[in-house]
Amino acid sequence: MNTGAALWSSGFRPFFLGGAAFGPLAIALWMLAPPAPLWHAHEMVYGFSMAIVCGVLLTALPSWSGAADVRGGRLALLALLWLVARVAILAVAAIPPWFAAVLDCLLVPALLAIVVPSLGGARWRLFVWTLPPLVALFAGNVWYHAALARGDGEAALWGIMLGLHGLAFLYSLYGGLLTPAFTRTWLRARGAPGAAIHVPLEYLTAAAMVAFAAADLAGAAPESVAGTASFAFAVHVVRAARWQGWKTGSEPLLWTLHLGYLWFIAMFALRALAELTDLVPREAWIHAFTLGALGLTMTGLMTRVVLRHTGRTMTVAPWMRGAYVMVLAAALLRLAWSVHGLGLWAIAGSALLWGGGFVVYLSFYGTMLAAPSLPRPGKESK
Repeated sequence: MNTGAALWSSGFRPFFLGGAAFGPLAIALWMLAPPAPLWHAHEMVYGFSMAIVCGVLLTALPSWSGAADVRGGRLALLALLWLVARVAILAVAAIPPWFAAVLDCLLVPALLAIVVPSLGGARWRLFVWTLPPLVALFAGNVWYHAALARGDGEAALWGIMLGLHGLAFLYSLYGGLLTPAFTRTWLRARGAPGAAIHVPLEYLTAAAMVAFAAADLAGAAPESVAGTASFAFAVHVVRAARWQGWKTGSEPLLWTLHLGYLWFIAMFALRALAELTDLVPREAWIHAFTLGALGLTMTGLMTRVVLRHTGRTMTVAPWMRGAYVMVLAAALLRLAWSVHGLGLWAIAGSALLWGGGFVVYLSFYGTMLAAPSLPRPGKESK
């Protein structure tokens, strides 16, 4: 298999490659000269994050449902839709805005058309819950562009927030399925028991996510938003405690996922505090989610996937561990800026650290993403 064919042989390859390249680029453009006031927020949700979502879904769903991998022309078309949309949004001053909006809204329907057939054979019915947040992401993006066409920036921001809550639900769903599964396999290989998925708790978690999103998006009273955020916090604490993540400190491919999930839990506490006190600003929860939870989980999961699915040894090199620390430091610095009002140096430092972590990933794993896989060394031991 040549390099060109290898790139289109599995869903994670073009989307992890594109996402890891676009994330630092979007950060750099935002720091230097953002193309439009809401461009950064929109592109981090509907551009960067959607690339990683596509890569994860197109890899995880075939593995867990037995469906055939999406590859070749269909995969290339999806990747092209994502790339053309990024270019169109950047070049919106040179093309009709409605045309850029249409191009930007094509990816999710195309993704749905591909993944829906695979959900029927998924090992757990919980995977069907992939559909509502993807619909929310599509609806949020349409709402965003329609609001921009009317010149309504506040409504456009609501569309971004709807997409952000869609991402949060996807994170909760797949974090709650993949992280304990990987951890359970790792613990059992070392003679320790691991917790199985507790389906009633998964239903309760989903209900908590929907309640929090509904209260936030509806602009509910502070007490209501704080109450739903506190409930989600408590449910996720119980959920994460069952996974025994504290036992995985020696394995970066796992502790990145667990530490990312702790940031996810922290975002609910931050939102509740922001609604009831003046201790933290209201937007602090957003950066805890995007920089902390998504950043750490994405870099850790993207490392795991590329090693596992290209036939490499499941070992993380020191330089990649350093990248994880960079992403963690970026999230901490961004939170410190929000809480303590640090200078612009903190924002710049956080952006450089976060973008730098993905640059490190791209520098060393980019070739693996584009090159043919090695022969499988045998059954994964981690």
